[in-house]
Amino acid sequence: MLPAWEPAELPADAVEVGRILDAWGLKGWFKVLPHSASPEALFSSKRWFLQPNERGASPFKGTVLMAIREAKEHGDSVVACPAETIDRDVAESLKGARIFVPRSSFPSTKEDEFYWVDLIGLSVLNREGLALGTVSELMSTGPQTVLVLSQDNPDEPAKPIERMIPFVSAYVDKVDMAARQILVDWQADY
Repeated sequence: MLPAWEPAELPADAVEVGRILDAWGLKGWFKVLPHSASPEALFSSKRWFLQPNERGASPFKGTVLMAIREAKEHGDSVVACPAETIDRDVAESLKGARIFVPRSSFPSTKEDEFYWVDLIGLSVLNREGLALGTVSELMSTGPQTVLVLSQDNPDEPAKPIERMIPFVSAYVDKVDMAARQILVDWQADY
């Protein structure tokens, strides 16, 4: 039997943190594919907002709020159990559901640590004050993270200028969240 999960509005600061992969075990647990190598946001929030998979059937419509009894790491994924008891069939029906949590429920970061979602949209300036673009995404290359910048191209408006800057202390002087900018040791022609 399908629980009566509470219909909900997605919070303004909601961040998609994972997707439900499939049922796990026989007692209503499900397996989650986190969107981060460090899924602390999944563990810190005991209330997940679910939205149905874009394609395919779902046991609910719109956004629902699911209370989580327990979530833990299991290999390269996360397994979770809702507070309301469900069976394996219900857990299987959740396959593909998107999981959101409010950004405000993320664990605090240490000094000089940042969530990727907080860096997207920041302006990047070099030491001379030249604007190099805005962070459009971040890319993990294994040993380091790379800022991917996008900047309007005055010569070809349909083709923005893209730059990639390693997000390491050798090139990043300062991240100023209050000013919404990153100061780097980088030149426009690199």
